Amino acid sequence: MVLEKFKRSIIFLLLFFTNASGAFVGINIGTEISNLPSAADIVSIIRTQQIKHVRLFDANHQMLSALANTGIDVMIGVPNDQLLRIGQSRSVAADWVNKNVAAFVPQTNITFIAVGNEILTLIPNAALVLVPAMQFLQSALVAANLNLQVKVSSPQSMDIIPIPFPPSAAKFNSTWNSVMSQYLQFLKNTGSSFMLNAQPYYGYTKSQGIFPIEYALFQPLNPNNQIVDPNTNFYYNNMFDAMVDAAYYSMQSLNFTSIPVVVTASGWPSLGGTNESDANIDNALVYNSNLVRHVLNGSGTPSQPTMEVSAYIYELFNEDLRPGPISEQNWGIFFPNGTTVYSLNFGNPSESKPDPTSLVGQFCVANSSASSNALRKGLDWACGPGAANCSAIQPGGPCYDANNLVALASYAYNDYYHRMQANGGTCNFANTAMITTTNPSHGSCIFAGSSGSNNSTGGDSALGPSSSDSEAQRLEGFFLSFPISIMLCFLFDV
Repeated sequence: MVLEKFKRSIIFLLLFFTNASGAFVGINIGTEISNLPSAADIVSIIRTQQIKHVRLFDANHQMLSALANTGIDVMIGVPNDQLLRIGQSRSVAADWVNKNVAAFVPQTNITFIAVGNEILTLIPNAALVLVPAMQFLQSALVAANLNLQVKVSSPQSMDIIPIPFPPSAAKFNSTWNSVMSQYLQFLKNTGSSFMLNAQPYYGYTKSQGIFPIEYALFQPLNPNNQIVDPNTNFYYNNMFDAMVDAAYYSMQSLNFTSIPVVVTASGWPSLGGTNESDANIDNALVYNSNLVRHVLNGSGTPSQPTMEVSAYIYELFNEDLRPGPISEQNWGIFFPNGTTVYSLNFGNPSESKPDPTSLVGQFCVANSSASSNALRKGLDWACGPGAANCSAIQPGGPCYDANNLVALASYAYNDYYHRMQANGGTCNFANTAMITTTNPSHGSCIFAGSSGSNNSTGGDSALGPSSSDSEAQRLEGFFLSFPISIMLCFLFDV
């Protein structure tokens, strides 16, 4: 028993040091779908998209088995309808941990247990058992020597903060002060994180025009329309940061600090009803692309600039069985059949490079017959959410031509196409683009796809499925496996 506990402690330490890589972007996997893909198919999609963190709303054993030995960090959930039994019985909690956690680690890297989902606002009658349930689960993890690897928390809705702006004045609904104090004390004692479901889509639509949509979508604000907290003079460039800071200040109002926030759900619907015009693919792609970029930038929030905030995008699939308005069923980036609603890069978009080996001799260029307005929109999208590297078409760049919009758009379109084609990116841009084999390069302006263009584009392979590991992946595998193998041989005389 002592040897087994020591072994688990060593494994945790190794996992801790190899996972300490800063802020990350994960994905929620909902299951209210009439034709839910198999667990193996879901994991295949996740791995193809290079997603390293997932949130399950339950502890489905097929999913946990399919996620084994993938290196993917997994947050599992205690469904709301199981909370009462676990919160009233220490033995039920222990049994839950043994069946759903201990039985799967370390092969499946379970890192969090999310106890319920928005319990205080959805099922207020269950509030009194929330913290006891967390405590019982924590005790079971301690008994299994898993408390260092697996943290316990509970996702809260923004609705728990009645007035979230200005952030500095935000406080939790006083009705729940006693429960929230116990909850926060638990997080403090166990070194866990405050889980927050932060949805700027709702913040924007419910504000009835108070905030501009650019503020919700991480887009630049008009200089005359800046969002400032009057109490701190902090400028807020996006609603996401303001929501997270509202949680930090609400915790401070109860005398709790230094508890990190992890955003357990944030996204944007791609389709809505006639009264949900802001729920569309363009906004969904813009929001989630900018969310990925913002989170991986690791800059924190105005009030907590040194505390990185990780986030789980809501969600992997459209869920056609969810009740409510049309938008409720259309938050996914994939349809259940595995096709994309829109193409989203889960790595840092700014680090993606054109592929120097595929599509050589093919170029995605702007159609000269397209309207200037349409080309400008396509250019803005490619250089923004599309994550094309547009530095070459900036003033002073080798491809800059202030009087040739078609040439500028062509460079941006082509760069996007070569970066994202492996992940489903197309050469369309609202029908303003086309494929050609005529190389548009000229002078020192070299387009991706030109023979030998890898020297000017960086030369790294585009993100996406690959038949062989990259050098970075091989190095990562070496450094991860080397200390583990040596450690285990040393400890257990293997």
